Amino acid sequence: MRVAERDDLHWLALQLFRRLGTLELAAVGANRLSLWGYEVLTEVVGGPARSQAEIGIALALDKTKIMRIVDELEDAGHLRREQAADDRRRRTLTITATGRAAWSATRAALAAIEADLYARLPADLRAPTAAGLRHLVAAMPAPTGRPPASPAPDGPADRP
Repeated sequence: MRVAERDDLHWLALQLFRRLGTLELAAVGANRLSLWGYEVLTEVVGGPARSQAEIGIALALDKTKIMRIVDELEDAGHLRREQAADDRRRRTLTITATGRAAWSATRAALAAIEADLYARLPADLRAPTAAGLRHLVAAMPAPTGRPPASPAPDGPADRP
């Protein structure tokens, strides 16, 4: 069966996930990040000071995975763990200048990939496609942070 003949959402989303993920892996790797590392930095850049655990919850990552990602980002000099002013037991994540530069470059590279992808759609379908995807994401239950009952299909190993 040819690609154009398939219209089930799972298959289409999986193909987009795999192909987009492959392009994105190269973009984040060029900036010494993983896709998950980029997502963590996005959470740190985009919001108030939060702990590693809070960011793990926001991204539906278990404690082991978020710890590994934060360790990698800290080892690369992209962020620091700092003692919270209001609770000495709590550590918040702060992006460094190096991390901000890597995040900005990665964000620009990913935006270029997305712009190229959207440019492949007829102009009158671009906004409705983005709106439809946002609507579908909003309509789905939020991730629980627990692994799925069955293994996920093969795809880019580092894709969030």
